[in-house]
Amino acid sequence: MKNLSVVTQFILLGIPHTEGLETTLFVLFLSFYIFTLVGNLLILLAIISSTRLHTPMYFFLGQLSVCDIFFPSVSSPKMLFYLSGNSRDISYAGCVTQLFFYHFLGGTECFLYTVMAYDRFVAICYPLRYSIIMSHRVCAFLAMGTSVFGCIHSTFLTSLTFQLPYCGPKEVNYYFCDIPVVMKLACADTSTLEMVGFISVGLMPLSCFFFILTSYSCIVRSILQIRSTEGRHRAFSTCSAHLTAILLFYMPVIFIYLRPTPSPWLDATVQVLNNLVTPMLNPLIYSLRNKEVKSSLWTVLQSAILISKVVVQACIPTSSGGEFP
Repeated sequence: MKNLSVVTQFILLGIPHTEGLETTLFVLFLSFYIFTLVGNLLILLAIISSTRLHTPMYFFLGQLSVCDIFFPSVSSPKMLFYLSGNSRDISYAGCVTQLFFYHFLGGTECFLYTVMAYDRFVAICYPLRYSIIMSHRVCAFLAMGTSVFGCIHSTFLTSLTFQLPYCGPKEVNYYFCDIPVVMKLACADTSTLEMVGFISVGLMPLSCFFFILTSYSCIVRSILQIRSTEGRHRAFSTCSAHLTAILLFYMPVIFIYLRPTPSPWLDATVQVLNNLVTPMLNPLIYSLRNKEVKSSLWTVLQSAILISKVVVQACIPTSSGGEFP
């Protein structure tokens, strides 16, 4: 269907019912965003710099950190821009781009959690064949597959949304361009497309979530068969971080996209948790109970402190000890 849009830009109204709180929200969200970027960058540097972490589990964790760096960057810079008193306008192309990359990175992360569950399934249920099954080639294929399927999923949703004509109101009652709020502005009947989008957005996460539950059912059964208490504790400890991250990711997605009666203010609040808080917490979740990650992080921090000292010393001019003639 040909796009008959005459709208050249949209206006982001922001989080509903937060008028007068712009300065507070700016400071709060900027803090979340900085902590998210720094935390995930440290995790990524720790994985790259430590040869002990060059395993499939940490390879996928590194990919998750990359997603958690870019995922909040889709909506946060524009949100911080208008919270600081600047224009709330976003171009039509900018809205399309924002929606595409939001669902591309969100879909990639959804598939990535599924792959990480499969990795833990193989490691615990088939430990002797783990290195063969999760070879470098397989890991690269799975990592590429998450991005490819995320791109296909996002392309379908973006095309579905912007094939509609937009010729009337342009005020987006949200803080970024997302499917439910943008479709409400269309100058055509959207009931059929909303149902298709609802099924598509819901079917993909639920399918991945079902696969994850199946994998962890097998994992729990295998762990309970371990006779050693220490072995069971180690296995549960390895999987607990992943399960926590999965719950933090999927609960907001299910809450926002699978409810029959949306609430703009409540959806925006949960969306902020999903966009900023969850990516910020992931580095803490994966490092607090992992000695290898904590050790590598400490090494990275020591190196950063050493480099900063060298830079500071190089920038301080040395005074000459001689007397003036």
